[in-house]
Amino acid sequence: MDSDEHKRVLDPEHDTAALKALTHPLRIQLLGLLRQDGPATASELAARTGESSASASYHLRVLAKYVFIAEAEHRDGRERRWRALHTVTSWSNETMESTAAGRAFVSLARRRQIEHLERSLARHEADMAAGRLGEEWVEPSGISDLMPRLTAESLTELFDTVAAKLEELTARDADDPRAEHVVFLAAGLPLAPHEPAGPAPEDSALQDSGPAYPGPAYPAPEDSLPQDPVSEDPVSEDSDPLDGVPDGPPREGIDSGHLAP
Repeated sequence: MDSDEHKRVLDPEHDTAALKALTHPLRIQLLGLLRQDGPATASELAARTGESSASASYHLRVLAKYVFIAEAEHRDGRERRWRALHTVTSWSNETMESTAAGRAFVSLARRRQIEHLERSLARHEADMAAGRLGEEWVEPSGISDLMPRLTAESLTELFDTVAAKLEELTARDADDPRAEHVVFLAAGLPLAPHEPAGPAPEDSALQDSGPAYPGPAYPAPEDSLPQDPVSEDPVSEDSDPLDGVPDGPPREGIDSGHLAP
């Protein structure tokens, strides 16, 4: 499933602008739709996302500029069709963790994945209720939220094992007409123990009864990453969609973290 030619590995040292291009939620959604449903035109994608054709076309050209998508075979000469070049986007969590911008990008990407899970759950429930999926999908479908105690090495082994098995099963079912697209989102998020609560202050009645441990130590992604402008107007073929947008600090890496629609 995720052979090298089907995986886009982002190296933050050389792909700063490509990382920046993926900060826009519509671009992530467009890329995910092309990966999930195959080639489409800007007009088709605009209808599915509720955007204007001009906006969809603009953001598709940004994705093409940074080699996430390319032109597909056209049905006729009137409108471009686009296709995804890879099935997943990947990077190194360890390298991203070394900079504030890298941490912010990973945090943003993970939140987009959670949003994708929420949309997928709603779609799954609607498909089941409408009979668009057979009863054989009732039992295996679901979400698990286990909390095992693992070492860092064991968590890495778990992800590697799941990835290998998923690749094996995907290859086995590739030509099976019973197969359907399955949203499979795995999370491994270690949590530190709660800090013991200290003595209550004298004016505790005026204090906010928040959690006993601090939240994330870095700012929200939208405040940390430079956002590129959104244009609703058609962009000329010779213009650079990201001209005038400052580059973030150089970063380096490869590895985990798959972007979903």
